[in-house]
Amino acid sequence: MSAKSYAAALDHVVAGSKALLEAVPDDRMDWRPHERSWTLGQLASHVANIPSWTQATMSMSRFDIAGGGEDGDGGGAPAQPVYHSSADLVEALEKNAAAARALVESASDEEFASPWTMLVGGEERFTMPKGAVLRGFILDHMIHHRAQLGVYLRLLDVPVPQTFGPTADFPEM
Repeated sequence: MSAKSYAAALDHVVAGSKALLEAVPDDRMDWRPHERSWTLGQLASHVANIPSWTQATMSMSRFDIAGGGEDGDGGGAPAQPVYHSSADLVEALEKNAAAARALVESASDEEFASPWTMLVGGEERFTMPKGAVLRGFILDHMIHHRAQLGVYLRLLDVPVPQTFGPTADFPEM
């Protein structure tokens, strides 16, 4: 994937994610469908924060998500803020996506092809080209969690907006 095609995919995924975050009811942020599930606010915040991972992907060749790796790369995942209103979620998503897009637009296709390694406590989990990491670990991850968010909204009887096409609540394109 090239930097240009990734930027277009990012814009598309962010637009659908924004629609879901706009639908999150402020008065239900503490709701969760099961005791082991994240709250609505935690899940929605995660969706809003995922684009911020672009910084670690593009600026490093190795990242230890747990920190404490022998070579010091990464230093652990930064704390991710939890937002308390739909407006704050949308603002965070837009800010994080704009920063991600700027990083991507300034990157060369060679940077996209360069390897990136994720470690957990110093143990290598995978190495892939940065473009593949951006696709799988950021875009696909975001799509996965926004689908969960759609289920949360359905369980709360909140109309589920369109992301890739019609929904039962918004069948017209």
